[in-house]
Amino acid sequence: MRLALAAATGATGRLVLSQALGAGHEVTALVRSPHKLPPGVPFARTDFAAPDADALAKALDGADAVVSALGATGKHDAGVAATGTAALLGAMRATGVRRLVVLSAAPIGTVPTAVRPDKSRTDPGDGLLLRLVTPIVKRALAEHYADLARMEGLVVDSGLDWTVVRPPRLTDVPAEGAWRTVEGAQPRNGWTLGRADLAAAMLAAATEPGASGKVLGVAY
Repeated sequence: MRLALAAATGATGRLVLSQALGAGHEVTALVRSPHKLPPGVPFARTDFAAPDADALAKALDGADAVVSALGATGKHDAGVAATGTAALLGAMRATGVRRLVVLSAAPIGTVPTAVRPDKSRTDPGDGLLLRLVTPIVKRALAEHYADLARMEGLVVDSGLDWTVVRPPRLTDVPAEGAWRTVEGAQPRNGWTLGRADLAAAMLAAATEPGASGKVLGVAY
């Protein structure tokens, strides 16, 4: 499969890249800092905070799927998930690429937006302790989560063959090779997920036609 990978040098994106190459996929990395890529990886220099629509469309031309690990890493790039994903969607429409997998976060199902103001206040998979902790986390990461919620809305309304992957707190533990997946909610009391297993879950979604049009909660 020919993949275009957004944010391929980030904490999760670099693992998606490594696993995709290891599985024999052809990958074009869409990155702001190509010097951080492993030698020999094809790339398109892309600043998703201020994307170049024509350059992005050229980079996506011929891809079978787009995988995006976009997300703000600090206040300096707040809003990059929605801005960058809007540009990706435009480039996909321009080039006829339909398959898209994006990285979100577990609490986003309960973060309202202007387009979807009436979301449930709790996730069905949250146990009592998570229902106590999650509001605190949402307040601390309000700007980041608002960006991801806007991004999700754009993806869901895009008309493309999308999948949204929502993990809980991410860790850098070795891959277990197994995780729980629930459609439209979080796995019951799913507190954490290793980034390596998240990368595997995203790649699995990209190659699984049955994942199209679904929001997938993933966790240990």
